[in-house]
Amino acid sequence: MAQVTNKAQGDSMFSLSFPVIKGRQAGKDYFVAMWSFKTLRQISIFDDSELPAELRAQRTLNRARIPEIAGYILDNPEDYVFSALTVSIDSEVRFEPLPSQDRLGVLHVPMDAKFVVNDGQHRRAAIIEALEQRPELANETISVVFFLDVGLTRSQQMFADLNRHGIRPSRSIGLLYDHRSERAKLAKHVVTGSPLFRDVVDMEKSSLSKRSRKLFTLSAFCNATEALIDGLSTNTIEKDAVVVSEFWEIVAKQFPSWKRVQAGVTPASEIREGYIYGHGIALHALGIAGNALLKQNPKSWKDAVSKLSKIDWSRKNSALWEGRALIGGKVSKSTTNVELTANVIKKALGIPLDERELQLESKTKK
Repeated sequence: MAQVTNKAQGDSMFSLSFPVIKGRQAGKDYFVAMWSFKTLRQISIFDDSELPAELRAQRTLNRARIPEIAGYILDNPEDYVFSALTVSIDSEVRFEPLPSQDRLGVLHVPMDAKFVVNDGQHRRAAIIEALEQRPELANETISVVFFLDVGLTRSQQMFADLNRHGIRPSRSIGLLYDHRSERAKLAKHVVTGSPLFRDVVDMEKSSLSKRSRKLFTLSAFCNATEALIDGLSTNTIEKDAVVVSEFWEIVAKQFPSWKRVQAGVTPASEIREGYIYGHGIALHALGIAGNALLKQNPKSWKDAVSKLSKIDWSRKNSALWEGRALIGGKVSKSTTNVELTANVIKKALGIPLDERELQLESKTKK
């Protein structure tokens, strides 16, 4: 891996040397190396967090994110995955190609050179934290792409360019491809096993367009299912799925328009525009109320569900929904709005509100 040599390079008597592959972009050379986690910890990275924003190469490190990323490494030692770090080198360097090679060789970097992480600073910090807890990770490796940026004049633009085109995937598609999250696996199991929900739940998008033929997103269904099974899970997906599937199928019978959307008889947009139950907030609130119902009436909960059809779900019923599911006539998905919507459902199902929920109701009335 990287090593220190005493060959003179510029004003430095010593240099850091490591094998690289040379590439070329926009008429400029760049280099790709494979660094061990140990090397990543040992090499000094320039910290510009004390500089004003206009002088920094990128945003300051958000240390609150580090434990979560470090935990990802520690919890998944056999199948974690990290993309390459992007680093700028503030120095002249010397590339020494291997015999008969143009692109493979050794990069010699002066010891007084500054390294600035353009992309991946949180990954690097998390790797270092993980090493503190599990030193045996020292020989794990991560790819590093090095750009030459003498004076660090390009670093801010590089950060902007790297992040401008990096589009964060939707939460729904993140859940769809997540095979570690038990709640995601449960929600997907229920959706794919339901003739109704697999047709009305969008598995990719986290927000639906007006023309969408779907009623709910996978992320909304996942939130609702997580609320429903809270404190009731057996930690076995197959067993939990039986309870969850039965609940949602019985709930669906109280909303015949869901079935009409599935059949293509009624446009999904018509349901969303006219009724609260055509939105993710209602699904989440139903999950919260359903959880209380299952806990309080484990044997007779099915009979109570039929009372859902007696609620006036029309968005025109502003006396009921404004300040709860609606704010200024628009659906609001905030935690408070979800809870206030759940309170309406609980009352309809005959479930008494607890002290905190009563206080929330009192504040809303005021």
